[in-house]
Amino acid sequence: MGSPSTATYLFQGDLEDFRRQVRGWLAEALSGRFGALRGVGGPGREHEAFDERLAWERHLAAAGWTCLGWPVEHGGRGATLAQQLVFHEEYARADAPSRVNHVAEQLLGPTLIAFGSPAQQRRFLPEIVAVRELWCQGYSEPGAGSDLAAVRTRAVLDGDQWVIDGQKVWTSLAHVAHWCFVLARTGPPGERHRGLSYLLVPMRQDGVEVRPIRQLTGTAEFNEVFFTAARTDVDLVVGAVGDGWRVALGTLAMERGVATLGQQVGFRRELDALVEVARRSGGLDDPVLRDKLVRARVGLEVMQAHARRTLGAEGPGVASVNKLVWAAWHRGLGELAMEVLGAASLVAAGEPDELDRWQRLYLFSRADTIYGGSDEVQRTILAERVLGLPRPPRP
Repeated sequence: MGSPSTATYLFQGDLEDFRRQVRGWLAEALSGRFGALRGVGGPGREHEAFDERLAWERHLAAAGWTCLGWPVEHGGRGATLAQQLVFHEEYARADAPSRVNHVAEQLLGPTLIAFGSPAQQRRFLPEIVAVRELWCQGYSEPGAGSDLAAVRTRAVLDGDQWVIDGQKVWTSLAHVAHWCFVLARTGPPGERHRGLSYLLVPMRQDGVEVRPIRQLTGTAEFNEVFFTAARTDVDLVVGAVGDGWRVALGTLAMERGVATLGQQVGFRRELDALVEVARRSGGLDDPVLRDKLVRARVGLEVMQAHARRTLGAEGPGVASVNKLVWAAWHRGLGELAMEVLGAASLVAAGEPDELDRWQRLYLFSRADTIYGGSDEVQRTILAERVLGLPRPPRP
């Protein structure tokens, strides 16, 4: 992870000095053993070189580049929001491989720092920093995706353990995860929000079955997870028993942090590459297509300006607006890519699912407005929690 003196040096000086340090380290690290990983992985491509990307992430950890924004006392680097932003921007510009530990680093770790017990923090946080344990998120269920309060997965106390029965769905990377943070019902079914608890459950045990869900892209990074008398220790409840709704909302609030700005640097790279495709094919000579590409550029600039303006802001409306904006823009980019490619976009490079980057972008981006909170859910949050509009009657 690097010595304390190294950590101190890393974060001294102004932002431009820090940017040079990040850029220089990434350039050197990606020129040798890990050079072939540039641009590998990401949404719809999580299967690519997974073991090699895991080794890369552990290399990041050894050099002190994981969990930058975590407090130093929890194994992080105490980086400011501005420093974290610089790191994510440079990481995207370097075309570094997609991270494999983001669920743990960006979601579970900060949740444990905010709500976990000292024993839970000692047990799990060092493993996340070092990328020794991978995590997945057990929230959505059949019939309880947008309405998490309708969760039916149950956890019943049996001596010093919880016994868990139920099903989760759309669980990203469950097939490689060591642990899952599970929202389960520990109270009566009618309690909804008040009857939920936030459990930490080991995945490598009898009673946990993972089934892949094949996507439009032909890949399968999402999964169904079935719990049948699966077990976890009694002290692996984050927060109080029955207080899981509050903890789960805390996790969701952390889902769209500073890493979103790094994501948008990736969006810019995609748009730049698409403009180059249009230039080579003569598509820029079409005034309608050229206008659409210009509008995409303007939309990206507005999106980035809004994300920077709201960085660090709190409240339910900030995350919801950001999600609505980037999801719609990125899905639109996939549609625009098909227009730029024209008839060629309809022909796969090979069978059965050998797609080029633009076909994969188009197919996977159809889900952008669904996963991580659908557009409908985000608009409901804005209507009820920000604008104070009345809730519609439940059937």
